[in-house]
Amino acid sequence: MTDYNLGSEYTHVYSGKVRDLYESTDGRLLFVASDRISAFDYILPTEIPDKGRILTAMSLWWFYQLEDIVPNHIVSANVPNEVKGRATFCERLEMFPVECVARGYLTGSGLSDYKASGSICGVGLPPGLQDGSQLPKTIFTPATKAAIGDHDENVTFDEVMANIGMEEAQQLRRITLKVYETALEIARRRGIILADTKFEFGLGLRGAHKGEIVLADEVLTPDSSRFWPAELWKPGQAQPSFDKQYVRDWLLSPASGWDKNSGEAPPALPDEVVEKTRARYVEAYEKLTGNKFD
Repeated sequence: MTDYNLGSEYTHVYSGKVRDLYESTDGRLLFVASDRISAFDYILPTEIPDKGRILTAMSLWWFYQLEDIVPNHIVSANVPNEVKGRATFCERLEMFPVECVARGYLTGSGLSDYKASGSICGVGLPPGLQDGSQLPKTIFTPATKAAIGDHDENVTFDEVMANIGMEEAQQLRRITLKVYETALEIARRRGIILADTKFEFGLGLRGAHKGEIVLADEVLTPDSSRFWPAELWKPGQAQPSFDKQYVRDWLLSPASGWDKNSGEAPPALPDEVVEKTRARYVEAYEKLTGNKFD
């Protein structure tokens, strides 16, 4: 947890890999995006300057683009000065215990599953696909929500239905695919491929969204999505990206001196990696939104 000096008015409730959750004395929930960065289920010892501000600004922009499809949990961005620009007041929800992943391109854990079984989360795919291949159609590939330090595990849609019920599972799949397809088109018009992304949803507990499925957490940022420059896309190889893949690649390189399978925590990031990672996050925000990051 990062100390934001919020005072006695706010009580710390929970810290995730990136976000810290506080509750105010009047019952409001304050979500704060830190500058922490995670990779391979570890929170790295080095922060990326301005990362939390970029994620918050980007999420707010996307929530606005998508509000005609699904309501979101944002109540207000008018937050205490100590966390201005990196926090929002958000609606209290009953969260669904599933990561809702949409994939339009083959990469990451989906590629590993495909190589092993020819399918992802029980969804069969045609033979001959490569790293970076566009899929015949967008697929819904859910995963479990893992605790910090644990790994999200891909699951089948049948497992999701067994866990949360058929009707809500079908609604989550429908909304996930609709949001992804909408975002894919928005990104494509800006020269960016949205390869895959994950969403979190909850059920509204009161007010206008009571009983409704609500889009929560962050949305369509470099932390939760893979963004590729469209002009450089070439299936059959790892794609250049505007996300934290650069950090993953450095950690797996000889330069880091780290063995992913050693059980040891990753090392600190060198200044060059920090600067280039920040630049990728800024570029993703500016290209997608058309706004200058200040």
